[in-house]
Amino acid sequence: MLKEFKEFAMKGNVLDMAIGVIIGGAFGKIVSSLVSDVLMPPIGLLMGKVDFSSLFLNLSGTPQPSLVAAKAAGVPTVNYGVFLQTIFDFVIVAFVIFLLVKQINRFKKDAPPAPPAGPTNEEKLLMEIRDALKGQRH
Repeated sequence: MLKEFKEFAMKGNVLDMAIGVIIGGAFGKIVSSLVSDVLMPPIGLLMGKVDFSSLFLNLSGTPQPSLVAAKAAGVPTVNYGVFLQTIFDFVIVAFVIFLLVKQINRFKKDAPPAPPAGPTNEEKLLMEIRDALKGQRH
């Protein structure tokens, strides 16, 4: 069983997938930082100095000055600002993956279809018999 597992794990597709998952995780962190540290501050500034990561809806009814204070007090909140940042993360990752797949498909050259195989010896013999029978009827 160990040998079968080793053969499975060493197949090219499994290794490629594992490498893709690892690189994808690192890429996700880069995109998250890009969104939260580079893109969202200017967008928040343009929208009236809004910090998206601090936007929340307090469900407790007791006033809380900030999301950090609400979390520290154990107050139930809906963190829609963090959700918006996560949506921006997803859109950017999806767009980059779209561009990557589009480029890969552009560079991938499909092999021309193989020409149809010629008739086998049996088929040639059957065709000769058919042609001979046709010749006898006429």
